[in-house]
Amino acid sequence: MIKGVNHQVVEVAKPGCEYFEKVLFFVKPEYASLSERKINEKANHIALSTGSPPKVRKGRKRVYSVFSPLIWALFGAVASAIVIKCFGI
Repeated sequence: MIKGVNHQVVEVAKPGCEYFEKVLFFVKPEYASLSERKINEKANHIALSTGSPPKVRKGRKRVYSVFSPLIWALFGAVASAIVIKCFGI
């Protein structure tokens, strides 16, 4: 729900994709004066042309979240070793 804003909304009930049961389009104010038929045709065309949503990649974030701290710890150890060797601390 949008509060405090008036928008023309077009609802496409059966967008032609098995993943979605309806699609809502919010019409820009500068195009609200166009005929309802033309706006509905454009909304239906867009809804029918979208196809299925992209596949979600699973596991990639998890691998990064596991190895990222290890990589930074290794980087810190190497940097510390270099400082100790160069400055003899």
